Amino acid sequence: MLSPKSAELVEATLPAVGAAIGEISELFYTRMFDEHPILLRHLFNRGNQANGTQAQALAGSVAVFASGLLEGKQPDAMLRRIAHKHVSVGVTSGQYAVVHKHLMGAIAEVLDVTPEIAAAWSEVYWLMADTLIGLERFLPRGQEDHRVIARFQETDDVVTFVVRPVNGPVPPTKPGQYVSVHVPLPGGIRQIRQYSLSGRTDDALQFSVKRDGEVSNHLHDHAPVGSTVRLSRPAGDVTLQPGDGPVLLASAGIGCTPMIAMLADLAATGSQRKVIAVHGDRDQFSHPFRAELGQLVAKLEDGQAHVFYEEPVGQWPAERTGFVDLSSVPVPAGTTAYLCGPVPFLRAVRAQLLEAGVTDIHYEVFGPDVVVSAG
Repeated sequence: MLSPKSAELVEATLPAVGAAIGEISELFYTRMFDEHPILLRHLFNRGNQANGTQAQALAGSVAVFASGLLEGKQPDAMLRRIAHKHVSVGVTSGQYAVVHKHLMGAIAEVLDVTPEIAAAWSEVYWLMADTLIGLERFLPRGQEDHRVIARFQETDDVVTFVVRPVNGPVPPTKPGQYVSVHVPLPGGIRQIRQYSLSGRTDDALQFSVKRDGEVSNHLHDHAPVGSTVRLSRPAGDVTLQPGDGPVLLASAGIGCTPMIAMLADLAATGSQRKVIAVHGDRDQFSHPFRAELGQLVAKLEDGQAHVFYEEPVGQWPAERTGFVDLSSVPVPAGTTAYLCGPVPFLRAVRAQLLEAGVTDIHYEVFGPDVVVSAG
């Protein structure tokens, strides 16, 4: 909890900080990368820095955390997601002090705050940082080399890589988790990206990569069978939970990768649960795992699939043309929903589920964490 004096100051200045948080975030990253350029070269996603999404994510998480403190609660789901991503890319507890220095410096420069206000926001930061450090302490860390033993072209721009550890067994995984892939790029640069696990066997993992950016392009073009890739331990808290109630797996585009892993697990274990798989894509040819979706649903005792295409090729039902629309999909009470896809999709489907009375909703965001409930 914030101290009473800090709570008073944070509440009074939250509107001003919120209004300027975009400028603060941009300045923060500029200051930090000027002093520590290796962080941009080897840790932070250069694409997300260029398009501003990382700054937006930082802005949203700090504002949400501060607001939660004033209301006497913490955004636990957001903090868990951030902790898992930090561990998967190798963020260390010592780096929080670096972030603190430059974030507080940016706030002071943009808003010209008093020392008392700066101290209050410093308290907010360290409460958030200490919470994340505590969560990260208990998550598995480390990276290991894996050999590419097979690769499959799912669509024109999606490749599935099947990899096996060079040394030791395949690490434990849960359906819905992801791995961070560490890729060396020209100029001595190393970049890290997360890719959801789309399946596993006793001795191999598989992850699927859509060609979109410098790391995915590198993997498509320079990771043939027999090559070696460096992977983090599996991470991610949006995983299929045990139970008997209905399950909704909703995805769009490459967001189908964690959903297909969950669906495969349900089919492999002979689940008796009602399972509703929903997917949206541009057309049949851009839909990864299209055949597997039908095959896995057919193995379930009570499974159904609903697929929406924006621009279907050939004959396609009119009620399944366009964006995903759950008004035409019966979703029973007590359903647990798992979502993955672009943020507009997540927000739209979440709103549809809430309107239908579904509140047990879990979502995975590709890229920097954002507040899906906004907008």
